[in-house]
Formats: sequence, C-alpha cells, structure tokens
Amino acid sequence: MEDIRNIIESDEVLVFDGAMGTMLYSKGVYINRSYDELNLTSPDLVREVHSEYVRAGADILETNTYGASAHKLQQYGLEGSLRLINVAAARLAREAAGEHAYVAGAIGPLGLRIEPYGPTSFEEAKEMFKEQAGALLEGGVDLFILETFSDISQMRQAIRAVQELCDLPIIAQMTIHTDGNTSFGTTPEVFTARLDEWGADVIGLNCGVGPAIVLSAIEKMRNATRKKLSAQPNAGLPRDVQGRQFYMCSPEYMAKYAKRLIQSGAKFIGGCCGTTPAHIKLLSDAVRASSPRKQKNIFPTSTAARTGELAPSDIQVVPPEERSNWSRKITRGEFVTTVEVLPPKGCDAAKTLDAIRLLKEAGVDGVNIPDGPRAQSRMSAQATAVLVEREIGIESVLHYCCRDRNLLGMMSDLLGAAALGLRNLLLITGDPPKMGPYPESTAVFDIDSIGLTNMVNKLNHGLDLGNNPIGKPTSFCIGVGVNPGAINMDEEIKRFEYKVEAGAQYAITQPVFDTEQLRDFLHRIEHVKIPIVAGIWPLVSYRNAEFLHNEVPGVRVTPSIMERMRKASEQGKEAGREEGLQIARELLIDVRDLIQGVQVSAPFNNVRYALDVFSALDEFAGQKEGESKKVKGKRDKDEESAITASL
Repeated sequence: MEDIRNIIESDEVLVFDGAMGTMLYSKGVYINRSYDELNLTSPDLVREVHSEYVRAGADILETNTYGASAHKLQQYGLEGSLRLINVAAARLAREAAGEHAYVAGAIGPLGLRIEPYGPTSFEEAKEMFKEQAGALLEGGVDLFILETFSDISQMRQAIRAVQELCDLPIIAQMTIHTDGNTSFGTTPEVFTARLDEWGADVIGLNCGVGPAIVLSAIEKMRNATRKKLSAQPNAGLPRDVQGRQFYMCSPEYMAKYAKRLIQSGAKFIGGCCGTTPAHIKLLSDAVRASSPRKQKNIFPTSTAARTGELAPSDIQVVPPEERSNWSRKITRGEFVTTVEVLPPKGCDAAKTLDAIRLLKEAGVDGVNIPDGPRAQSRMSAQATAVLVEREIGIESVLHYCCRDRNLLGMMSDLLGAAALGLRNLLLITGDPPKMGPYPESTAVFDIDSIGLTNMVNKLNHGLDLGNNPIGKPTSFCIGVGVNPGAINMDEEIKRFEYKVEAGAQYAITQPVFDTEQLRDFLHRIEHVKIPIVAGIWPLVSYRNAEFLHNEVPGVRVTPSIMERMRKASEQGKEAGREEGLQIARELLIDVRDLIQGVQVSAPFNNVRYALDVFSALDEFAGQKEGESKKVKGKRDKDEESAITASL
C-alpha cells in the first residue's frame, strides 16, 4: 500500500470506520465490561467487527483501544495487561485490514484531570500516553488517532508522547458540545490553531454531536489551518426509548452530510457512536461519487486572528504591585498582617463588621474571610468580603474553595468578584461536607486548588478556561494554602511546586505550633519559595488545644504546648486564655524572621485575641499599652457567650 503520509498530503478523501462499542454491544457484550480486554479474551469478535468495516469500504481502521490507558484499565484491574491489550488490538486490526486498509492506533483521554485542573502533571500525563502509544507501535500501526479530547492540555501531552516515539502521522480530534465549543469552552478556531502549532498532521472532530453541528465547526476550522481536516460525527444525539439510548441518524442522512463535509474541506470522513457498517457503506459510496477539488482557504494573516486570543499588545496585565495594597506589600517584600474572621451565621453582618473595624483602627493590613470552613453553613464569604471593603475600608483576603461549585460556577463567581472590586484571594480545595453539620450535602470538586490557581492566573491574563479572551483581565493577587505539618510531606511539596508553577504569589500556612517543623518545611521549598504568611492560632483552653490537634486536619499542637495549656487551664479559664496568648506571641516572635507575614485566627470571632497576639510585634506594641484592661474585660464578656457554641 502507498505510504499513508503521501495519502495525507494529497487531496484524496479517505473513509474511517464507525463505532466499535456500538457494534460490540449489539453482539451481546454488555457495557459493564472492558471492551478493550476483548482484544485478549474475544479476539475473533473484535476481528469480525473490523472485517465488517473493511467490507463496508473503510480505508482506515481504528484499533479497539480507546480506553486502553493505564488509569482506565485500572478500573477493571487490567492495568498490568496494558501492553498485551494494545499490541493485540493493533495486530487484530492489521489482520482484518490486510492490503485494503490502514491501521490507526486509537488513543483516548486518560480519564483523569491533569494540570491545570487536576493533580496529574503534564510530564506524568505524557508518560501515560507514551506507554500506550509504545505498545500500539509495537503492534504495527500505520498512524495514530488521538480522539474525543475535550482538554487541549491533555491533547498536547498525547501529541508529545507520540512525537517522542516515532514520526508516524497524527490525527488529532477534539469533541464539542451543541454550542460548537469543547466542554472547557474552547472554540474550534482556538483549538485548531493550537493543534496545528503542536504538530498534528490532521485536525478534526469526533463524537459528542451529530453531523450538522460538526459541519458548522469544520467550516470555522478550515480558516484556521492549512492542515487536512477530519470529521467523525455521532449518528446524531442519542434519544431515550423506554430506558435505552438509541442513535437515530439514518445511514442516508449521514451520507448526505458526508458530501457537505467534503465540500467544506474535510479529507477524512467516518463515524463515531451509533454508526455501523451500514453507515460507513453509504459514506464510502458518497466519497467515491464525489470529485473533491482543492479547497481555497481564506487564511487569516494575523496570529491573533488565527488563535482566537488577544495579541500580547492587546492585553494589559496588571502588575502585581498595582493589584492591591496587600499585593503591593507582598511583591515588595514588606511584612503583612491579617486576621481571619468567620462570616456571620445569619444574614445580619453588623456584629462581624463592628469587630473588623477594630482591625482597621489597629492598622492591620487585611481581614481573611474563610469560605465555609469545616463545611459550616455561613453567609457567603464573597458577600462578606464586599461588605467589609465597602463599609469598613479595609482590604479583604477572600478564601475561595472548589467544594461547592462546578467550573462554570467558579468562573462566574470570580468574574463577579473582580467586577465588585475584590482583589486578594486565597485559593483552597475546601473541606468535604461530611466534616460539617450537613453530611448529606454533595461536593463538586471539579478541580482542586492547583487547577483553581491556573484558572485565576488565566483570568489575570485575559483568558477564560477555554483560552478564549474575556476582554479586560482580572487583577487578583493569588494566594494558596500550604501545610508544613502534612503527613505526606513529599506530596505536599509536590503540590506546592505545582501551585507556584500555576501562578501563586504567596502562601498562608495552617496554624503553626511547631516552629522547627516550619523551619524544616521552609528549607525544603527554598527552590520554589514564594512569600510565606504563617498562620497563628491563640489557644483559649486545653480543650481548645485538644480539639485543634485531634479534629482539625493539618494542625499539630506539640506535646510541650499541650502540657502548658493543660497546667494553665487547671488554674481557671482566664489562666488558660492568657497562657494561650503568651504561646501565640512566642511563636510569632520565633518565626518572625522566617516569614513575610502573619495571619492570626480570631477564636470565636473575637478579634481582640488577635490584636493581643500582634502586640508581640514592634509596630503594634505601643497601641496596646493604654487599653489592655478595657480590651481584656470586653474580651472576657464576648467569649463567655461564644465559647460553648463554637466548641
């Protein structure tokens, strides 16, 4: 047979096969099975499907390996058979193809989230793709087809993996929704330009939608690349018929659209979910009857027009030192102070705001507003932050977590926060609902804090999740959480490195009670160190210390501090509180030269405790002398009404 690369470079139109899963299901293989394992357990069945497509006129057969990557096979306990499954799949397709068709090694997405939306790194993803591609190469494929990708970051790693192994042609196919964009919102123009840039030989679409929507997208794609295009639509969108899903597009309908796709520039035509040899037979007949001529591409001259992104000159990224006063101090290496204050439990924020006024009067730089800490139900942290900034005039540091919102909700929230004037963020994954009073509520966790950091960094550069321009960029100062006392420190440091790479400007630690532990951690992150703000929690009793140590994830109270609090608390509540404040001041003094700021938590939302801790700092010491008795009396009264409910 002629070299496949010569075919790709010509104007000849080739026909792909149709759905493998649809055919296997129709032959009695239920959907709870691993269809990829059938390459080993039922090779005759797989070979039979391939042969039916060859007889229908397919020029290219895809291997039965869409889900034959390590993570997907692991769900069936088959990860150890990855090589055998992929090699067998390639050889089965080769046997059926003979001298009549080419064999494309089919690789689908990994089935997990990679950076920037998940914990798997680009390099780890590439190696996973490389493992599968290597086995397909061993089996004797003629080319590779990377199909049904929604995330162009994954697609890039898949392309890199194949390119590092061989120079066989790569067909890279994304999948879109009914709006014409990927699930990440990436437009056809943008992902087409990206795939062209990354070296795909053919760029196309498969799965997701039927031929009409694919046609509309192909018409947009042809103006964004000179590479050949491919189209493998589903047989329409599935319909529910008495509890079963059926694809309703007839072979005749698919054949009609095949002609339109060819006229719009597609050089590779086939089918995906719901298509059968009957569909491919009429597609093949339509291709043979057509006399495709070279299409004239109206190719945009500017890079900006090709990629769908704003040119660098059009994006005025706000420098970090101009984003907020907090960001300016962080950027210049100045010491920052902040107090963590919980949002109110109801809709009346008056008491919370009154307390925060004391922080502004004392000269504290900002107030941290947690986002549903320990999965408790409170007023929206974002709404609280807006009230704080508008009514008090002190900057807020808004905690924002991934637990409660999907990707679209987070995007909307962040754009709204920017429009409302909020500038300082602390991005966290969030506590699971089972920790709070509503364990039956559901968590979303579309992404974790690493992915969220990437999202905000994109917004700061004028791009949304799909790399589409949003116009004026946001100007957030990006902070992340870090735990110097993590049980798995290697994993914690790895995640911290990812957060810094994703765009974090500073980090706030969990409450620190072990200063040596903090020193060790800071030493281990020297290579990626960003400004660190230490969390300090003034203990109020031995019971409080026990609670933090045993029930708050990531917090370790040292035995010596536990013993000090036990002895002091035995002498009474006031002695326990004073000992806790003294410990907090000592901790602050001990770590002052290691950190660039301090976040003091306000136990029971009593900010006077936090201000007492700040008195250890030279810049706050003078403010406390004249009012210590008044503050202490008020502090005691406030605590009596809060301590029982809070603990």
